[in-house]
Amino acid sequence: MADNELDGYGPVDYLVVEFPAGTSNFTGEIAEEIVRLVDAGTIQVIDMIVIAKDADGSLDAVEISDSEDLGPLSAIEAGLAGLLAEDDVAFLAETMAPGSVAGVLVYKNLWAAPFAAAARRAGGVVIADGRVTPEDVAAALTAAALIEAELEAEEAEAE
Repeated sequence: MADNELDGYGPVDYLVVEFPAGTSNFTGEIAEEIVRLVDAGTIQVIDMIVIAKDADGSLDAVEISDSEDLGPLSAIEAGLAGLLAEDDVAFLAETMAPGSVAGVLVYKNLWAAPFAAAARRAGGVVIADGRVTPEDVAAALTAAALIEAELEAEEAEAE
């Protein structure tokens, strides 16, 4: 694919949200927030599935477009690409607890596409990208605060 063909592309991410058995409601507030992000031009949903993992570990994956009651998600269902394959589902389900249900969202970060295009036009090449979970950020900030407190205590003792 030529660089100019990539201009409309930004990073594509996925998010897997697990719920204990009987507690998922993908057509409620979650669906409304996804539609809000799409309507705001922040993301483009590429694929969306629901995975159920039985107590024995067997899997059942349903494309959101195959669901009967889509609620607010019916507004974006037609644009889904069906990108996730059976091996993707198996990989994503490895970390799920038996008896749980997970929603999987694959989305393009539309906000990043203009930046990525500008970087390519300037001769740049993306050599890495990644994701830091909120839990990891909180742990790093806590560790940094502890180190800072220790340094301040040592400085106070030295005075």
